[in-house]
Amino acid sequence: MSLNLPAGMEINAPIKPGYETILTADALALVAKLHRAYEGIRQELLQARIDRQAAIDAGEMPDFLPETRNIREGDWSVSPLPKALERRRTEITGPVEAKMVINAFNSGADSYMADFEDSNSPKWDNQIQGQVNLYKAIRHELSFVNEAGKEYRLNDKVATLQIRPRGWHLDEKHVTVDGRRVSGGIFDFALVFFHNAKEQIARGAGPFYYLPKMESHLEARLWNDIFVMAQEHVGLPRGTIKATVLVETILATFEMEEILYELREHSAGLNAGRWDYIFSCIKKFKKNPDFCLANRAAITMEVPFMRSYALQLVKVCHSRGAPAMGGMSALIPIKNDPQANEKALAGIRHDKARDAKDGFDGGWVAHPGLVSIAAEEFQKVLGDRPNQWEKQRHEVFTAADFLDFQPSQPITEPGVRNNINVGIHYLGSWLAGNGCVPIHNLMEDAATAEISRSQVWQWVVSPKGVLDDGRKVTAEMVRAMIAEELVKVKAAVSEQGEDTATYDRAAVIFDKMSLSAEYPEFLTLPLYEAMD
Repeated sequence: MSLNLPAGMEINAPIKPGYETILTADALALVAKLHRAYEGIRQELLQARIDRQAAIDAGEMPDFLPETRNIREGDWSVSPLPKALERRRTEITGPVEAKMVINAFNSGADSYMADFEDSNSPKWDNQIQGQVNLYKAIRHELSFVNEAGKEYRLNDKVATLQIRPRGWHLDEKHVTVDGRRVSGGIFDFALVFFHNAKEQIARGAGPFYYLPKMESHLEARLWNDIFVMAQEHVGLPRGTIKATVLVETILATFEMEEILYELREHSAGLNAGRWDYIFSCIKKFKKNPDFCLANRAAITMEVPFMRSYALQLVKVCHSRGAPAMGGMSALIPIKNDPQANEKALAGIRHDKARDAKDGFDGGWVAHPGLVSIAAEEFQKVLGDRPNQWEKQRHEVFTAADFLDFQPSQPITEPGVRNNINVGIHYLGSWLAGNGCVPIHNLMEDAATAEISRSQVWQWVVSPKGVLDDGRKVTAEMVRAMIAEELVKVKAAVSEQGEDTATYDRAAVIFDKMSLSAEYPEFLTLPLYEAMD
């Protein structure tokens, strides 16, 4: 099927029936317009990340920016929220395949974050079919029938939709404008905004977004500029778009107020994206001989650097009239094991109870079966109030608080093996087109896979990468474990009746990503180049 493309645009991917409803000339014209206006700035910001990393590798430690002190000390607030975003006790997240979209909308959560990013494998078909699914769902036209003949349909009352486009570092390799790839984030945003913004407003909830992976307020400024241009392009007032920023990098923690300020007419608050945050800490300080984190399971929201970051987020948001959203516990319900299931549900209760008491206005869950538990814990604290902005925090956090990276022990053989096992399992599923995978009773996505391979890399490189039994973690040790864990992963996948074709390749990729001399910036970048 051929498309009517704007001048200078090329698409090198199959156009399946139905895709033409999304890839229209007018929608693609907005993609091209935003690309031409802002691609140069995006590339400058990505280079700024590289330069900042080089400075950190050379020993420079981050701190609050002196040049933006006036913003931190100024008297300002974000613009008022629309009614549809006033109450966000529970937000469910997941990829944009049809069954997930319907189940999430019907879950009873206040909001559903439809994800084109970390829980979605960015195959061309996943991205475009996801756009088709959201187009239909917004109009209450989406349905799905599984292999057993069970039909899924949307309820009359559904969760408020928020959409996460890809981060600034990701391209859409199948689409070029003037010979250059377009930003994955601009591509995702422009298509879903162009087709649906006015329809969403007519149905009582506007175009709402989640923005991932930002490392500075200048990256937030770029999104704000894009929002302004997109709204002007389709004839909507400035400030119609509302966006929540995921604070999931250590550098963004030092610029939370500035990020809110840049997006203040479009801001819907901040979210504590814990898994990417842990990954960011490992990545940023990977060459610091004093930095080494313990097993992933030991890095909870109660450890010093995570606690400081979470409380700072509440403090900043509530001082500026913005929602503070708690992050995602990876725990999920466990079928056929009542004892393990009760332990998992207790962990969810603990996570949401802590967030509610700390002042968060809501939090994320990964499974419809957890919505009611999360809602109960926020209900206990908030009652009938839509938020708890009156709960102001007055702690003063310094750079030392955010950089207090403890615990550094224990590092154990089971911990190393778990990272390898999860990494191979997730990579194999991702290559097969599934970006959100339950593994060992936890919901894993790209962020948790990044932690897995990053910790292995660091334990090999760092002089502190020593097991609790005294053995140094080495490349030889890891390589032997990769071979052993691959056998286990393939056996587990086979037992579930799934194809194991991608897992040998996943093990090779995990070896390369966790044992290469130079640390690869993002797992998903080389993976994306390798996939169809």
